[in-house]
Amino acid sequence: MYDQKDEEKTSFGVDILNPFVHRLELDTTYDKLKTAFLTVALLPFRLAAITALVIMAWLLACLGLHGLSEDDLRRAPLQGWRRDMRVLVCWVMRALFVCGGFHHLKVKGQKAPMKDAPILALAPHSSFFDALPVVYLGGPSIVAKAETSTIPFFGKLINYTQPVYVWRDDPNSRQNTIKEIIDRATSKEDWPQVMIFPEGTCTNRSCLITFKSGAFYPGVPVQPVCIRYPNKLDTVTWTWEGPGALKLLWLTLTQLNSSCEIEFLPVYKPSEAEKTDPKLYANNVRRFMAEALQIPVSDYTYDDCRIITKAHQLHIPHASSLVEAHKLRYKLGLIKAKTEEELVQNKTERLSTEVDLYEFARLLRLDDKDLTTQQLFKINDRHGSGKIDFEEYVFTVVAVATANSELDLLNLAFELCSPSGMKYLNINELKKALKLSLHISPDDTERIFLQAKREENADRVSLDDILVVLSSRTEYSHMFVSNNDLKRKKTI
Repeated sequence: MYDQKDEEKTSFGVDILNPFVHRLELDTTYDKLKTAFLTVALLPFRLAAITALVIMAWLLACLGLHGLSEDDLRRAPLQGWRRDMRVLVCWVMRALFVCGGFHHLKVKGQKAPMKDAPILALAPHSSFFDALPVVYLGGPSIVAKAETSTIPFFGKLINYTQPVYVWRDDPNSRQNTIKEIIDRATSKEDWPQVMIFPEGTCTNRSCLITFKSGAFYPGVPVQPVCIRYPNKLDTVTWTWEGPGALKLLWLTLTQLNSSCEIEFLPVYKPSEAEKTDPKLYANNVRRFMAEALQIPVSDYTYDDCRIITKAHQLHIPHASSLVEAHKLRYKLGLIKAKTEEELVQNKTERLSTEVDLYEFARLLRLDDKDLTTQQLFKINDRHGSGKIDFEEYVFTVVAVATANSELDLLNLAFELCSPSGMKYLNINELKKALKLSLHISPDDTERIFLQAKREENADRVSLDDILVVLSSRTEYSHMFVSNNDLKRKKTI
C-alpha cells in the first residue's frame, strides 16, 4: 500500500524526464545493410501474410457481429457461438503478429478471472503494437476513442471486443464513459474484463506518467499488467515526437525477431480510502507498477501533449523541451504570474539577446541559486555556452501560451523585436522577427525588406508592409486564408 505523500517525493531529476520523445536511427553500417536487404527479401512476404490475416480476421468479425447493432453490443455481452468466434479471431490476430516478427512473447504471472479483477490496467502504453497484449488477453473490452470504430478493417475488430467508446465531441462523454465502466465492472452478467491504458497516451517507457482516474472510479479490484519490449533496436515506440507510424512499421517488419513481455502483477484490491478517492487509487496502482517495472513515475499528463502538438502546428522548434520547461516554469510561479507576457506588454526597449544565468534570473525575478531556475536556464542553453537568447526564450513561451496561427506569431515577433513597441523594424530587427516567427533566412529577409520599403531611403518597415509582401508569395499564402474560406473549400 502506498501513501499519497509518496507522490510528492518524486525527485527533481525524475520530474524533468521527457516521456514524449523517441530517437531512432540506424547507427551502424551493418544495421543499414541488413534493413535494406530485408526490405527486399522479407518485407513483401510479411506484408502479404499480414494482409491476408487481417482480411480473414475481419471476415470472421463480420460474421460474428452479423445482425447485431451497436446498441446490442452495449446492452449485453456476447454469448454462444459469437463469443467462441471472438477467440478464433484473436488466434488469427496472434498469427498476424507472429508473421510480423513477434516470435518471442514472454508471459509472467497469471491473468486473474473477471470475478477477481473486473478491470485490467496496462502500462506503459508506448505503441500501436500494444494491440499484441490485447490479442493475447483474448480480446477484453477496450476503452477507445469513438473514431477508432471507423478505421477500415480494424474498426470491425475493435467493435468485436464490445469496447467502451469515448465520444470526445460529447460534453458528457467523460461521465458516460465512467458510468459504463462502472456498470460493466459491477454487472452480474458475463461481460469481458475491461482493459484500460490509464496513461491515456503513448510514451517512451522511461517513466509512468499520471494515470487517468477512469479505471479506478468503480472502486473494484484492478489487475495491473506491465508491458516491455526488450529489443536491441527499439522500433516499436511511437510518441509525440519521433518516427512516424509508417517508419516504425517498416523498421519493425524488417527485423528478424521482435520480443514482447507481458507481466501480470497480483490483483490490487483498493482500501476504503482508495475506493472513495479514485485519484489516490490511480496513483498507488501507478507506484505499484513502477516498482515492478523499475522505472520512476512522473507528473506528466495527457494534457502536456497538447503543448507539443501546438508547437508542431505552429512550427516552433525544440518542441521536445517545451513540456520540461513548462513544468519548471510552473514550479517557479512564472505561469501563474505570467511573467514573460508581462515583459512583452510592458517593454520600453528591446529585450536582451545574449544573457547569462544571473541576468536570466534577474529579468524573470528569480533566484539564480535556485536549482529549478538553473535547470530552466540549462534547458534553453542548448549549445552549453553559458548564455541563451532571452528574446527567443520569451517569444517561445508567449507564443505557446497565446498564439493560434502564424499571423499571431508574426505579430508577436514584431512586438518583441521593436524597440518602441510601434512595430516598425529595421533590417536587423526584421531578420530576428522573421527568423523567430516564420524561420525565414537572412538573405530572404533582405529581399522581403527591399520589397516592403515604401520609400527608397527608408530604414524601417511596418508589419502591414511585410504582410503585403508575404501575401503575394505562394509559400505564405496559406497564412491569409480565413476560416470562412477554409469552410467554403471543404464544402466544394
